[in-house]
Amino acid sequence: MSEKKIVLFALSTCPACKKTKKLMQEMGVEAVIIDLDTIDRDSRNKLLDEMRKYNPKETFPTLVVDGGKKVVVGYGEEEIREALS
Repeated sequence: MSEKKIVLFALSTCPACKKTKKLMQEMGVEAVIIDLDTIDRDSRNKLLDEMRKYNPKETFPTLVVDGGKKVVVGYGEEEIREALS
């Protein structure tokens, strides 16, 4: 079984983002976690452009699995578990 490529676009202060990170940690999921409010403006703008491809509304958290095969916006535990299983 191949490993999924998982990217989480988040904010360090966002309660739903924190819940998503905690759930992923509990599940033992390896992911690239990008807290957009903790990086420089140029990088943030490039990453926001990337995130908009999957979530045009730019809401957090945005979880992208395998380059967009599955996208979960917001915190929905069942939806996240399903996307990551």
